[in-house]
Amino acid sequence: MNLNINKNEPVMVTGATGFVASWLVKKLMDNGITVHAAVRNTDDSIKLAHLKNLENGSSGKIIFFKSDLLEDGSYLEAMDGCSIVFHTASPFNFSVTDNKKGFIDPAFIGTQNVLKSVNNTESVKRVVLTSSCAAIYGDAADIAMYPGQVLTEKMWNTSSTETHNAYSYSKTIAEKEAWDISKKQTRWKLVVVNPCFVLGASISKNPTSGTFELISQLADGSMKSGAAPFEIGAVDVKDVAEAHFKAAYLESANGRNILYNKTLSILDIANIIKDKFGDEWSLPKKSAPKWLIWLIGPFVDKSLSRKMISNNFGHPWRADNSKSKKDLGIEYTPIERSIEDMFQQMIDNGIAKKK
Repeated sequence: MNLNINKNEPVMVTGATGFVASWLVKKLMDNGITVHAAVRNTDDSIKLAHLKNLENGSSGKIIFFKSDLLEDGSYLEAMDGCSIVFHTASPFNFSVTDNKKGFIDPAFIGTQNVLKSVNNTESVKRVVLTSSCAAIYGDAADIAMYPGQVLTEKMWNTSSTETHNAYSYSKTIAEKEAWDISKKQTRWKLVVVNPCFVLGASISKNPTSGTFELISQLADGSMKSGAAPFEIGAVDVKDVAEAHFKAAYLESANGRNILYNKTLSILDIANIIKDKFGDEWSLPKKSAPKWLIWLIGPFVDKSLSRKMISNNFGHPWRADNSKSKKDLGIEYTPIERSIEDMFQQMIDNGIAKKK
């Protein structure tokens, strides 16, 4: 595949300190590209350190710009002169208490603000948007209703709302808004990446992605009595970064692109960790019965509503990744290696803790 890379044209990355975004920044800089990194606080030396360190041994360059998803026009300075905009910024964590403020506004208004700036920046030729498989389905039970009982790029999430699967709802309305804005102009092209559950080591020693929180709970005994009977599609973080890179520089890249390697249960992830790191961690050894979680889950964890449990636990997860292989040339990393690398890093950095 021939990549059309012009090293004289800078690119902009929103949410540049993020899990996927950091690997994308590394990929860009390793290819000699200047990155305009849009971040909330340019004075936070600790949070930016891992990105600054990427310049060591890299032929690229990074310049930081202060921007805010909810502030109209705050991306214009960072975007000036850029040929490509990567819009990766969107919150993903398990500590959100206000769905509108925590998920919906940053995703939807943020996408509006970034693309409004794109429309006002003549140099931009292409936008690569980080969406999610969450914009394709809401509950795992939805997949059984899809043709062939498999996720494809043709499907849209229709079951999520502001109060049910709010994160998925935020990704859905943000991506739809991006397509609506894109179709009203002809100067720039939109390409969308739809990853499933992203796993792997982080470039930052202090990752903020909710992924690390979940893996920590697996290891610290929180699920020792039994893992939730829950399946999810998984993909390596570096594969997702690679997909963004190719979505930007392959002339033929187009539309939505599911990024998915393998389906795992929560117990599968625990067993992969156990096989590599032994029995010293308080990992679950079995799945908890769905009926028991349905009965007591809402009292233990407010995020575990009975609707969420009924529609997600015990349902199979399947997706078609053929478009990413064919159009973007993605060769997927073994997910076992992704989990092992991630957990080793969590041990090294004191994120994984024993009880």
